[in-house]
Amino acid sequence: MEITSAAERHLSSLVELYRQFHANPELSYQEVKTAARFAEEVRKAGWEVTEAIGRTGVAAILKNGTGPTLLVRIDMDALPVKEETGLPYAATGEVMHACGHDIHLAAGIGLARSLVELKVRWTGTVLLIGQPAEEVGTGSKRMIEDPAFDAVVKRSAAPSWCLSIHDSNEFPAGSVGICPGWATANVDTIDLTVFGKGGHGARPEQAVDPIVIASEIVMALQTIVSRKLKPGTPAVVTVGSIHAGTKHNIIPAEARLQLTVRSYEDAVRERLLVEIRRLSENIAAAHGSPKPPEMKIDPEYCPAGYHDPALAERMSGVFRRLLGADRVKSAGPVMGGEDFGRFGRRFGAPSLQYWVGAVDPARMGGEIPPLHSSRWAPAAEPALRTAVVTLTAAALDLLR
Repeated sequence: MEITSAAERHLSSLVELYRQFHANPELSYQEVKTAARFAEEVRKAGWEVTEAIGRTGVAAILKNGTGPTLLVRIDMDALPVKEETGLPYAATGEVMHACGHDIHLAAGIGLARSLVELKVRWTGTVLLIGQPAEEVGTGSKRMIEDPAFDAVVKRSAAPSWCLSIHDSNEFPAGSVGICPGWATANVDTIDLTVFGKGGHGARPEQAVDPIVIASEIVMALQTIVSRKLKPGTPAVVTVGSIHAGTKHNIIPAEARLQLTVRSYEDAVRERLLVEIRRLSENIAAAHGSPKPPEMKIDPEYCPAGYHDPALAERMSGVFRRLLGADRVKSAGPVMGGEDFGRFGRRFGAPSLQYWVGAVDPARMGGEIPPLHSSRWAPAAEPALRTAVVTLTAAALDLLR
């Protein structure tokens, strides 16, 4: 098959590129060398490339006659994790590609090369995005808000579909996983400050203890999902941090909580935020707090990802014909965040991000380090092969 042959011709160089990206990770919005190398490789393949969109983002256009436009998003940033994989090309500092974006980068370059070689098989335009800062959930927002991005879209036309990939520690290399419908969550970050009245630990009656108030709030928040939402509604309210006080015998004047809140539907998200505020304020008032808690919601929340069911089914068929039915897996939704969904929302285009298996099949069933682990090491060659051939096949099917 032409698609497989094209991928195989470039596989050894793509593996080498993956290793270079892996050994030289860069944090969110610091992907200067990563973005430059990605842009260089795509430009060499024959694409029109624009750099420095949304700080370090890359957008590349390949036109091939008239037809619709397909957007393919590749994320580029790494994580503040010290690598412990023992790989010969392991990163040596305090930053690591612990989420597989190095695999994505090499696969995006493989797609760029393959589509140039297979121009007789498709017609239209492909818009290839190298996106910064996926790990902090704002990179797609920064790119979309940059006027330079609008200029690129005017040259390429608004996309009719949006695609992306993500490596997976749950599926064997050589396979893919597809989840139609809601797939990734709204991610809200909340800072909650509870106010009290400081005093001596031995004279609590003269104080208003914010630690007690905060503790009651933490427990009450756990009832929101179980008692304020319809049973079975996917949602999470987690208090990840609580800080208060300086000494054993001092009641502090305030306590600070940090929350992460996850949901799928916008109405559920709003209900969660309302209930967090209501419970916090009422509990604080019941304890005689001098003023209501201060609730700061990060305005740059990461929106939920929705995978168009028709597009998911269409791509499932493409991949079954390409890989075999047994290698196209059904994937469930997760409460993790992923800011790829902003592109589909921006253009009103059907979107799909699918999982690319990255575990050595011989290791399936054993202990596999999770994504974001300092020990996560994908089976690079088979994962890259699958990523490139599936992305290419998807593009050819949509733009045939």
